[in-house]
Amino acid sequence: MSQFIDRRHSSRHKGAVNRQRFFQRFKNQIKKSVSDAIANRSITDIENGEKINIPNRDISEPHFHFGKGGRRNIVLSGNHDYIPGDTIKRPPPANEGNNSQASNNGEGQDDFVFQISREEFLEIFFDDLELPNLVKRQITKIPNYKLVRSGFVSEGVPTNINLVRSLRSALSRRIAVGTTYKKRLKQAENELELLLAKTKINVNHTPPNPRIITLQEEIKLLKAKIQRIPFIDPFDIKYNNRVRQQQPSTQAVMFCLMDVSGSMDEAKKDIAKRFFILLYLFLSRSYETTELVFIRHHTSAKEVNEQEFFYSRETGGTVVSSALELMYEIMQKRYPASEWNIYGAQASDGDNWNNDSPRCRELLINNIMPMVQYFSYVEIMPRQHQSLWESYESIAAAYNNFSMQHITHYKDIYPVFRELFKRQHDVPKS
Repeated sequence: MSQFIDRRHSSRHKGAVNRQRFFQRFKNQIKKSVSDAIANRSITDIENGEKINIPNRDISEPHFHFGKGGRRNIVLSGNHDYIPGDTIKRPPPANEGNNSQASNNGEGQDDFVFQISREEFLEIFFDDLELPNLVKRQITKIPNYKLVRSGFVSEGVPTNINLVRSLRSALSRRIAVGTTYKKRLKQAENELELLLAKTKINVNHTPPNPRIITLQEEIKLLKAKIQRIPFIDPFDIKYNNRVRQQQPSTQAVMFCLMDVSGSMDEAKKDIAKRFFILLYLFLSRSYETTELVFIRHHTSAKEVNEQEFFYSRETGGTVVSSALELMYEIMQKRYPASEWNIYGAQASDGDNWNNDSPRCRELLINNIMPMVQYFSYVEIMPRQHQSLWESYESIAAAYNNFSMQHITHYKDIYPVFRELFKRQHDVPKS
């Protein structure tokens, strides 16, 4: 049976392989710690690494021991406190590590703590997430290339050497070069053998045959030539050739709509910003060519850049339809649905003019939903749902590619985000 041993250098992380095994074993505990970390972080350090605590009971190893029951003979040490037949009181449990109360007896172990890097943090955080209903539409303006195998070449780097092809080429060369010598060598050896047989008959009556001496020298020379044929020559070494091949890629655009009206206080805006930062990190990490369009709105909507979207302090009244109208206008001008995968994400507290919420529903049903792959709405409201939520419920019932979620606290951001963008089978639009 073949055995493969990985001896590759793993830089400063000497236990890279064991580290991956550890991640696989304690995946659920690590995900929970990452989820808790997101809720307690500020916007500026939301993508940094994290210290993960694994309870000591979760890293215990299995071991063999005697099971309960059965008859066993056990010899215990004597004492001055008990006599046969006395009932021994169960000893108090030892204090575990991280206990808030002091104790003068007992012992335990602290939780296992280790540090995960930024890349590991994001990989765990965005595991099993994707943009729903993503389909191929057109080659993007920024082409994606993939290295594919394309035969063999005689020059390259050592890591690309193809051993099988190189040895095959060396064997072919040795056969081609040595065949002539071996054929002549066999003929000379056969002729020499016949001459020696005849010479033995008249060994005392005839002088040495000059032909025998010539054949012996020729055989010696032929064997030397065969021995000088190298086992492998630089000409034989073949390298795997890889060429860049343009791959069909997907064009996608994400519209981020954030309510910054007066009813959105600082706490609600902070939750909305955290949600959109997660969305931004997810898209920039998983989909390199995805474009983002940032729209802020109060009584009027405005397309802004990333810096202004997250840090501008502009506020005002609430007219949600202004953001949807601007989104539809930009879609018509720059992102035709026949060429782009269009997505939308809206965050609001749901507080809207009563006569504007029906307008929002009409815009979505008539203009936006037939053109987008997926639209998600997040309502940030600790109390009961507002008028916008009630208007959107009919859209969620009619369209499978429309999702609604409710956030009441920072800790809800992570599960809501995963619920909106979890990996799933393609769902056809209604």
